[in-house]
Amino acid sequence: MGNPKAFLTINRKEAGYRPVMERIEDFGEVEQTLNREDRMLQASRCMDCGVPFCHWACTIANRMPEWQDALYKGKWQEAYEILSQTNNFPEFTGRVCPALCEKSCVLNLHNTAVTIRENEAAVVEQAFLEGYIKPNPPKRRTGKHVAVVGSGPAGLAAADMLNRRGHSVTVLERDELPGGLLRLGIPDFKLNKKIIDRRISLLSAEGIVFRNNTEAGRDMSTDELLEAFDAVCICTGSGQPRDLNVEGRKLKGVHFALELLRQQNRIVRGETIPDDEKIRLADKNVVVIGGGDTGSDCVGTSARRKAASVTQIEILQKPPAEYNPDTPWPLYPNVLKTSSSHKEGCTRRWSIATQRFVGEGGQLTGVEVKDLLTGETETIKADLVFLSMGFVHPVHEGLLDDLGLAYDGRGNVATGSSPSVTSVDKVFVAGDATLGASLVVRAIESGRRAAEAIHSYLAGTV
Repeated sequence: MGNPKAFLTINRKEAGYRPVMERIEDFGEVEQTLNREDRMLQASRCMDCGVPFCHWACTIANRMPEWQDALYKGKWQEAYEILSQTNNFPEFTGRVCPALCEKSCVLNLHNTAVTIRENEAAVVEQAFLEGYIKPNPPKRRTGKHVAVVGSGPAGLAAADMLNRRGHSVTVLERDELPGGLLRLGIPDFKLNKKIIDRRISLLSAEGIVFRNNTEAGRDMSTDELLEAFDAVCICTGSGQPRDLNVEGRKLKGVHFALELLRQQNRIVRGETIPDDEKIRLADKNVVVIGGGDTGSDCVGTSARRKAASVTQIEILQKPPAEYNPDTPWPLYPNVLKTSSSHKEGCTRRWSIATQRFVGEGGQLTGVEVKDLLTGETETIKADLVFLSMGFVHPVHEGLLDDLGLAYDGRGNVATGSSPSVTSVDKVFVAGDATLGASLVVRAIESGRRAAEAIHSYLAGTV
């Protein structure tokens, strides 16, 4: 390393967020950026540990010490080239990854980890700005055709890797534009959709064909799919939201979280939502059930849509603020996480179980809850509720059942000896469809792994 003692003299410095009163007026990205010099100084804090736990913790095995060193020395292009060897889409993970690497950084023993995620985003943005990233289609084609069903991070990663191998790839996406939950499930204030468009344009220029508004199993039958392609990779995600079947669930005003997030992303894009479908939040009392990232996204969206109040409830106990002995370093810590959305105006409560929804004339008016610590019950005033309790498995209808795929005990697509190989010949699977609901970075790794399995299959080696 150029400066092996920088961590002793240079403090961790984060870019921070735009001011609250400014950012809640729009859906622009909330995270700010540091200048080049500050970013290079932050990279210098990497200690070049004998055992790089950051690399160990990263699902896609990014080589952090190597590209941090290049960044520190001002070799931005070299930093990007090292980073892109293991990560197809650092512009996505640099924005929405929970940074497993940082939690395992040796400096995180003192809560001063290297700003790896922010550095990653900075490197890829500089690469685009300076023109390092250009279309690079394969020099020759193998004559093999692969269909990738679903264009979330797993599908895009699989398509990218297969295309690099020279196979002709067609991505089938049931929605109007590619990106999956990156596009429709994550708010623009965390991931501006122009970032996705930029990458899709690059992949298209490299030869990948995107067929939007095409639902495999409906717009293209299973027989047509298997006949037209030499291999099929299922990347449909884990789309069945966990429901809350309590009294009053059918009251008007109770929605799944993605109903709000998908609609809002379309509104930001300029799409007109019919009045009878529009979820109106202005001056409403909102309750978000579920304490994870998607719940946080509902909180931030509600703030921007001028809700009168926002309450987020979680059935689990409140985790410790900084250190949890149950999840010691270098494990990912189960500690209190406060997102930018939480800082925009939100009441957060833990150990709260939902008993029933109450209403008048078919319209929600409140949520009856029970405090699991005291046993007391109360009714929280609510005009709208968003259920954000995760996803349980892929939607088992249409394509998946028509293919005759086997499922595991959790309802995900089952695999055999290889994590990507299904029970049906020439059909492979990647991402949440087989992992269950997980992280973007894990979906990318799964897509890369599936691409290798498909390439071996097409080469006749398995």
